[in-house]
Amino acid sequence: MSQAANRSSTTSPTIRPSGRAPRAAGRPFAGLIDAVIAEDPAIFSFPGSVVRSHAEAGWIWVHRDLCGDLIPPEAIEDGRFSASDLESIMPEVMVRMKDGIAKGQQDPELGRRMRAMLGSDEARDALPVLLNALRARPLLSKAQAFGKAINTITDDAALGVALQSMPLQDPPLASLLFHAALGQVANPTRVVTTIIRLSGNATEVGVARSGFTPVVEAILAHAQNQLHLLQATGPFADIDMVCRALDRFHRLVRSLTGYVEFTRGSRWATVLSAITKQVSDRMEPRLREIVSDMNQSLRRGREGSVDRLDSDRLLAALNGVYLLRTIRDCRDSLALNALFDQAWSQSGQALEMHLQRNLDLLRQNPGDDIVSARLDVGIKMAQLRFNPEYAETLKRARAAAERRS
Repeated sequence: MSQAANRSSTTSPTIRPSGRAPRAAGRPFAGLIDAVIAEDPAIFSFPGSVVRSHAEAGWIWVHRDLCGDLIPPEAIEDGRFSASDLESIMPEVMVRMKDGIAKGQQDPELGRRMRAMLGSDEARDALPVLLNALRARPLLSKAQAFGKAINTITDDAALGVALQSMPLQDPPLASLLFHAALGQVANPTRVVTTIIRLSGNATEVGVARSGFTPVVEAILAHAQNQLHLLQATGPFADIDMVCRALDRFHRLVRSLTGYVEFTRGSRWATVLSAITKQVSDRMEPRLREIVSDMNQSLRRGREGSVDRLDSDRLLAALNGVYLLRTIRDCRDSLALNALFDQAWSQSGQALEMHLQRNLDLLRQNPGDDIVSARLDVGIKMAQLRFNPEYAETLKRARAAAERRS
């Protein structure tokens, strides 16, 4: 029997007392499975991805409790443990992981201790997927290249051949590879329409029977993975990132809802409904703030008070209009119709009123830099909320008012 086998037969998960808890390296498993790591928060688990918090817990379990003799703790602490270092010992690491998972499943007490080490039942349940991802690691980069290549395939028949070249007969592996690939696909609708054509019909049952469940679940997983990008708050939030995430979410969701016939109450329909609600709930507070930010940033200070420019509020209002325009383009994939209609209408009315007032103030006092600055931002909002032609008309009116000086 090999030394590795001997080592694994005697190794079981144990809790090591320590003066301080070791921290994981910057990337779980030294980045070898980054292509299938999904960010928190995650409502649903999928066989093709591992939530980052679960991957981090699994990595700590491996380097601290299973492989402390193979992985130097100081290398982890200092961030010096590289992917090549891990690759050199990966066969033994995987043997110990497989052995540890099996023992935890067979022995309730070991299973309880494993749960305590990992921090949750969900992290423990994710270990088999984590192990599968490590087995498939040489293929993940190829799957990402495959996803990029899909963007260049213009012939539908060729795209069908390419999709059928994936290991559909091995669903766990196919799930991982499709998740890695879909992250690189710019237009998921083409993938969905192709698998529907290959399946012969657009029903859930037909798609699943043809072996394309991993494709649908990869799209759902990537839609869920936009949630962590939609939590930016404050005037200096990266609104471009939020808008890109909303657009990506819309493309992913519409690729399914526009073509696949979901069965009421099915798992896919339930997942899609829950993720849509989560995304909509994150956008709702921002929608409610848009008109208030606009009013407070564009109006002049009260009589008797010193007129000051609130740059933070102006930025928040401008960001809000960017977001409003993006939500308009993505509204078919969100549950915000009534609130959006209200915000769209009220923002248009408020913006027109403030622009007219500020133009009047500038005509009265062409040298007022504060009013001019407010008007400049207001015109940018008008270009987003209305159209470039209206913004050009406002620019000419502002130029005429300033020439009076």
